[in-house]
Amino acid sequence: ESNKTSPMKLFFTIILASFAIGLQAQDYKLEGSEVKIAKPVLFETGSAKLKPESMAALEIIKQYLTDKSYISQLRVECHTDNSGDGATNQALTEKRALVICKKLIEMGIDCRRLLAVGFGGTKPVADNSTPDGKAANLRVSFVNVALRGHVIGGMPVDGGGRVAGALCD
Repeated sequence: ESNKTSPMKLFFTIILASFAIGLQAQDYKLEGSEVKIAKPVLFETGSAKLKPESMAALEIIKQYLTDKSYISQLRVECHTDNSGDGATNQALTEKRALVICKKLIEMGIDCRRLLAVGFGGTKPVADNSTPDGKAANLRVSFVNVALRGHVIGGMPVDGGGRVAGALCD
């Protein structure tokens, strides 16, 4: 009889295990409306071809959207530094945002929950005159723009960038 586990003890063990799993460190955090992740989204230089190591970041975003079903729209923003031609950079960021969104859709995210937006080099977060600054400006951001069908806080849904194209075709 000592080897048998009572149904009540089993129940509490399952509840405690579930609670412990919920307490694990999250792979994302929110800063305002932006979803910050530790894993990078990387592309081949000068192209919209995702590097394989980007899949870890996209898995985190997929999980975030799965966990947060009330997020009705997430803006995928792509940015460049100020190297090269502004129009070329704008087009590249739009293509990259589309590639990320299409990959997330392939992974099971509803196309209506995503918005692909390119910013080119128009929103630097660091000094473009240093290598570290350029690296910081070459980035992908994920921003919550609508909760339960309602746009968050007065900003345009596109955040001031250029919407890259329709995702639900």
